[in-house]
Amino acid sequence: MKRVSDQTGLLRCGIAVGSNVGDRLGNLRAGVRRLLEVLPGARVTGVGPLFETAPVDCAPGTQAFYNSVVEIDCGLEPHALREVTAGVERWMGRPEVRERNAPRTLDLDLLYCGDRVVADEVLEIPHPRLGERRFVLAPLAAMRGDLVLPGRVKSVGELLAALPEGDEVVAVAGGEWFGV
Repeated sequence: MKRVSDQTGLLRCGIAVGSNVGDRLGNLRAGVRRLLEVLPGARVTGVGPLFETAPVDCAPGTQAFYNSVVEIDCGLEPHALREVTAGVERWMGRPEVRERNAPRTLDLDLLYCGDRVVADEVLEIPHPRLGERRFVLAPLAAMRGDLVLPGRVKSVGELLAALPEGDEVVAVAGGEWFGV
């Protein structure tokens, strides 16, 4: 099983991307492109397939999400990268103050950042609910099923296989959705 590696001096980071407002696919593409624009030297190393998923813990009538995972190499530490992703969300129209699980143009969740483990009031890496979310595990497992995150024993593929039935995810496109 492969562990998250940091052989280039850059951190290999996984970012979950989601949108359920307006042109969902366009929002994801624009958000990832913007992220790359504001992260000097960053490059995409992997793109998971695109899935359509039912909203989880959202208000009734909320539009379905498009979800995927993008893996990048970048030179920022986790807290700095989180600030950048929050800035990109705001740039895409996400208000800073909002109801929990409100519809959103763009959602960027930092899943892992190299071999770093962070647990404070601002950030938790690896993402604390990653192993419970089919809409994150399905695209991540398709891209890096053998990945074992820091502090974990099971691979991403094993975590996905262990989830109970439910929370259906429907494949919409392969990793080419981003058009890199």
